[in-house]
Amino acid sequence: MPELPDITVYVESLRSRTVGDRLDGIRIANPFLLRTVEPTIASLCGRRVRSVDRLGKRIVFELDEQFFLVFHLMIAGRLRWKEKGAKIPGRLGLAALDFENGALLLTEAGSKRRAWLRIVAGKAGLRALDPGGLEVDGATIDDFRSSLTRENHTLKRALTDPRLFSGIGNAYSDEILHRARLSPVRLTSQLSDEESARLYRACNETLALWTDRLREEAGAEFPENVTAFREGMAVHGRYGKACPGCDSAVQRIVYADNETNYCPRCQTGGRLLADRGLSKLLKGDWPGTIEELEELRPNFAASLRRAKRMT
Repeated sequence: MPELPDITVYVESLRSRTVGDRLDGIRIANPFLLRTVEPTIASLCGRRVRSVDRLGKRIVFELDEQFFLVFHLMIAGRLRWKEKGAKIPGRLGLAALDFENGALLLTEAGSKRRAWLRIVAGKAGLRALDPGGLEVDGATIDDFRSSLTRENHTLKRALTDPRLFSGIGNAYSDEILHRARLSPVRLTSQLSDEESARLYRACNETLALWTDRLREEAGAEFPENVTAFREGMAVHGRYGKACPGCDSAVQRIVYADNETNYCPRCQTGGRLLADRGLSKLLKGDWPGTIEELEELRPNFAASLRRAKRMT
């Protein structure tokens, strides 16, 4: 899912291309994309773009007279900037916004159609789409702690809750927690003042670092290589590879469609966190520490195969 750094670079690229431009039309290729009935698409045509902004992980176009187009790319939605009148891709294409000087195409990989577009009128309608999470950049440490401890969750869940923090998802939460040297399953209520300050710094540093990197990567071009897995990440998407801080193998917790990556030596004091699926299969064979994992590694795959056969 595109997160704060990716969405920020999308927004900056769209501002330079569309602010002041006229919206000539919206072509919808998939009827499930549009989640509102009023205002109508026809009522927007001919209006000019006043601003492009980020609202959490959403991209917001403000048009004349406070009409707003709000996109959420969800997991697999992506944007492409093409010449005016460009054809919507057949299999992946969801929609096209036609401006005076180009076309913005919305695509979505995979079979599930989760990305959405909403059209709203007035600032009140826009506020209703705001999850309300804290923007870490510019927030004080007290604001950060207040949001972090509003509910007692694991750090991973808290950071990715859009009601608590704005724009942080699965990928950058892994990177933030690694930089802060904190376990993803640590409860927010258990953090000391020093640890919460460390997490606050890690949030700001990680998001700023990757926003700058993605800006530099895109340059003057429209960002095309938007992905959750990037070269240079410390742990996210690096299961089994060496942690850049200590060379231990990066581990993971898999749950449903999400995967949490972490370094057991840097973040959990050498303890392996139980993966719900694998630990249930392996039972007593599940290694509790990285040392046990190294000892079991030659027979680990065989244990896993035996456990799967027994289910």
